[in-house]
Amino acid sequence: MRGDRALPTVDRVARPLTALDLVLAVLLVAAAVLLFAHGRARGTQAVLADPVRTPGVLNPDVTQANIRSTICRHGWTATIRPPTSYTNDLKRRQMRQYGETGPLSGYQEDHLISLELGGDPTDPRNLWPEPYPRAADVDKIENELNAEVCSGSLTLAEAQQREDDLKHGQG
Repeated sequence: MRGDRALPTVDRVARPLTALDLVLAVLLVAAAVLLFAHGRARGTQAVLADPVRTPGVLNPDVTQANIRSTICRHGWTATIRPPTSYTNDLKRRQMRQYGETGPLSGYQEDHLISLELGGDPTDPRNLWPEPYPRAADVDKIENELNAEVCSGSLTLAEAQQREDDLKHGQG
């Protein structure tokens, strides 16, 4: 040990807490909570399709009888998918109607009844702005439902109802 010189301790360094210290501590905690909550919400954000604005509309050219030549044929949806100029204009209008204020690129103008399950490609009542990353998650579900229809484990109507329930109930 080096002589009698005492080492600094918390007792000797600490100063009494002031009102400013308490305010700063509360603000830091509040900021951390808000940042954490905001980050969590962005990862699970969903916009429920409004059943009045977006009830879902079927493509009359797709039936259970012709799924092999329509939705179960590889590449078929590309033949009916609307151009992005159409969907971007509609997305802009519908984002205002739905009260969404984010950038257009943060949303997919999604079909309530997907093209993979016989939804109408251009009817605005079958489209709504769905935010990413939820839109990408739902795309996977749509593809799984299409596979079940094409394998015969679900009827087209059953898959369409599941998709309707999902998008109106969970986004």
